[in-house]
Amino acid sequence: MPALNFKKEFAEKVESGEKRQTIRALRKDGRNPRNGQTLYLYVGMRTKGCRKLGEATCKSVEPIAIEENGDIFIGVEYVPPVEASNMMIRDGFNSRLEFYEFFKKTHGLPFYGLLIKW
Repeated sequence: MPALNFKKEFAEKVESGEKRQTIRALRKDGRNPRNGQTLYLYVGMRTKGCRKLGEATCKSVEPIAIEENGDIFIGVEYVPPVEASNMMIRDGFNSRLEFYEFFKKTHGLPFYGLLIKW
């Protein structure tokens, strides 16, 4: 029963169903979401403003790498730039620059984590 917390800027897109995936760092406790699990989607967890955005069934969980040079790999497959741009939009970003700046600031590059879809 994984709970996923989203930043305020993504809440509307998650709630409307426009954003149906997220890229996350691996959990330190190893309890990463798995296919078929119910995902509980929130904004503002651990605050007074916590709000449930919805529930969804996890459709897939794949390893993702975002390299410093801009290359993206899902599993071992290179993601061509056009497909990468589409993935970034599905993830709630408005541009490639916004996507890379977010991951550089939030996690640092290179980034290795999971692409979770519902």
